[in-house]
Amino acid sequence: MADDDQNKKSMKEAIETLEQITASNSTPKTIKKSITDLITDLNNPEYSLSVRAANTISLLDDVTQDPNMPSYVRTQLWQAVSKLESIRE
Repeated sequence: MADDDQNKKSMKEAIETLEQITASNSTPKTIKKSITDLITDLNNPEYSLSVRAANTISLLDDVTQDPNMPSYVRTQLWQAVSKLESIRE
């Protein structure tokens, strides 16, 4: 049960980090749109937490390759990826 609580905490922290990125006025609109879609996917209870985390990590890898991405946003995205990577079955 502790693992489940830790997974939920990690997911919540990752979503909060992603929401901070979308709330920033300096984040490009295309990146905000991608991240907003990822947040929606993370909140979708259709799949387990670990599946949602793995899918989001894969998609965030693509998002971080955007040349228009400010470096501090990329760093925040990596922080979210780190939280998502801690989620286990």
